Order: sequence, then structure tokens, then C-alpha cells
Amino acid sequence: MQLIKTLFKTTPHLENGVYIQSVDSCYENQNQTNDAFSEKWKSLHQSEHDREDSWKVMQFEWYLKLYGYESEEILKQYIQSRKIILDAGCGLGYKAAWFSELAPDSLIICMDFSDSIFEAAKRYENRRNMVFVKGDIANTCFSDRAFDMISCDQVLHHTESPPATLQEFTRITKETGILNTYVYAKKALPRELLDDHFRQASKEFSHDEVWALSEQLTQLGKTLSDLNITIEIPDIPTLGIKGGSQDLQRFIYWNFIKCFWNKNIGWDDSVSANFDWYSPSNAFRYNREEFLLMCEEAGWSNSFLHSEEACWSGCFSKKT
Repeated sequence: MQLIKTLFKTTPHLENGVYIQSVDSCYENQNQTNDAFSEKWKSLHQSEHDREDSWKVMQFEWYLKLYGYESEEILKQYIQSRKIILDAGCGLGYKAAWFSELAPDSLIICMDFSDSIFEAAKRYENRRNMVFVKGDIANTCFSDRAFDMISCDQVLHHTESPPATLQEFTRITKETGILNTYVYAKKALPRELLDDHFRQASKEFSHDEVWALSEQLTQLGKTLSDLNITIEIPDIPTLGIKGGSQDLQRFIYWNFIKCFWNKNIGWDDSVSANFDWYSPSNAFRYNREEFLLMCEEAGWSNSFLHSEEACWSGCFSKKT
């Protein structure tokens, strides 16, 4: 308990197992983004045990790939050497719980601005090495140099100002600390324009309307995927479209409209993935140079970089 208190500049009040730093942002888009994720996370079904959910197992496996860990055992050895770890934007907390299992002697701080933090606190209330905080990861209540490691997986781009968030991470991380973080990658021009249109329009939609849109796009993705058609595409560099032999669904998905469908995780989780994309107001995208420069200017040096069509991710250490 004494260790927990030293993490905070001023210890927030405790409510239902959660330290309440703040409940609202002064930014409209951030509040809308928080609300979108509160809606998304409460809609997801969770099994009794995390590894019984295929979408969580997929996320665990992807995390290893995103940050350069060749196996779960290597991640385990690595995080066991980190005494205090922040899962910044933890959502339902299942990755933080994964860390807590792999490193039972480490303290895992779970922080999220959405109401999902209360779900996480309830689900993992018996984990003695997990602490739950509701608040803004871009403006935390933590002391300087409090953490040995920050994991901000698939969240940085959802903050009001990712550069400012990275600077906050620099402040609260020890000189020997590391950061694992991820941002959306920029897509072809038609896709970027349509994404911006839907994201702006969805601010005026009800949750039910966004869910309906997400179901329609999931059906489109499934229909295209079921066709199992491969087409030859010419390079169109002006639009950022890459040529070559491509599956029809993937061609439309990457270049024109996100219509996610993955038969391995099923209908509901695919719908949730589309909701996740179109509902939040804050969802910044970057190319390689923009991502690395943003991190460098905030005081982070890249030691591992991963890229794929969807994202950029990397492991960073503090610049000396």
C-alpha cells in the first residue's frame, strides 16, 4: 500500500476498487472517444477465463509480434525484470491481467479514461498485484519517474494529442524505463477520406446507429470474403494504391472502406472491430517517419519497429 501511494503526486479517492483521477476531459473529442469505448467494452462478451476467448488469445499473440518478443516466455522474463508497469489505456484489463500472471512480483497499474476500468476492477479484484485508475493517460496523477515500463497498446492514437501523451510518458518513466506503443498507419487516399467522413458523421449518430453501421460493414466484409476472388490491380501511386494480385475483400478493405471480417473470431467480435474504428472521434494515423519523429521529439529512442498494413508499433527507451 505504501508503494502504491508513492506512485501518485496526490492519492485520488477510491471508488469501487478504482482510484478516480478524473472522469471527464476538457476536450469534446476526448469525451466522445471515452464514451465510444465505454459503449464498446460493455458490449463484449467475456468468458470466465481470458484464454477461453479467441479474440483475447489473438491479441496476446499479436502483442508478442508487435513488440518483438519471440515467445511468451521471453516476454515473461522481460517484464519480470520491471518492478512497476503501467498499462496505459487498459480497456477491460485483460492484457494487464496477462502481465500480472507472467510477472506476479511486479505491480501492474491499469489506467483507462472509459468506464471499462470498473469492469476490469471487478473482474480482477482478487489480483493482488493489479491497481486500477480512472483518468487521462495524457495528463496523469503519477509522480515523476514512477514506472519501469509503459505499455500503451493500440491506444496512443485515441488521445487528444499523441505528442503530448508521449511527453507525459517521458515524465513518469524512469531513466531506464521502456515504452511499447502502437499507432494506426495511414492507408490509401480514398480510404483515408472515407474514414474521416464516417468518423465525423458518427459524432452525430446514436450508439445504436453506429452499431447498425458496423453490422452492415461486417456483412459487406463477409460477403466479399466469401466470394474468394483474386484480382490484378495496377499501381496507382497518386492514390496510394499498391498494385499486384490481391484478394477482392482485402483490396476494398485497405484502399476504400474498412469492412472488417475475421471468421476465426466470429460475427460479434468482427462487428466490434468495425465499431472500434468508426465510433471514436480521436483516431490519428501516421506514416513511418511521422511516428518515429513524434516519439523522438518526446524523448524516446526506437529499439524495435514493426510495420504492417494496419499499424506501426515499436519498443522505445528514453533518450540519454
